[in-house]
Amino acid sequence: MTNGKTLKNGRASAALVTGEIGSFSVGLMTTLAAASKTFSSSLNWYNPVGPLSGKTSVAVIIWLVLWVVFNQLWKNKETQFGKIASIATVLLLFGFLLTFPPFFDLFAAE
Repeated sequence: MTNGKTLKNGRASAALVTGEIGSFSVGLMTTLAAASKTFSSSLNWYNPVGPLSGKTSVAVIIWLVLWVVFNQLWKNKETQFGKIASIATVLLLFGFLLTFPPFFDLFAAE
């Protein structure tokens, strides 16, 4: 409670869920790059780094755009934080799975 007003949790929810969407995006880019040499080449934005430059940059762009949108939509809202935290946890776990070499190698382009 601040100055007699109850604080809303929308901004925290937006930060949490979009952060995990960003984590999931890194995993998705990693798996898609393993599955397609063409896609992997398109992510090579800076030669010394290779496709990692595009994988992380795309994830940061997705995170930033969604964070701005969700923050605006939820800034004055009371959200179901427990449900959002559960969704964020699932996204984080899938993001980890998608960046795990034995998993993304299952989709490796020959």
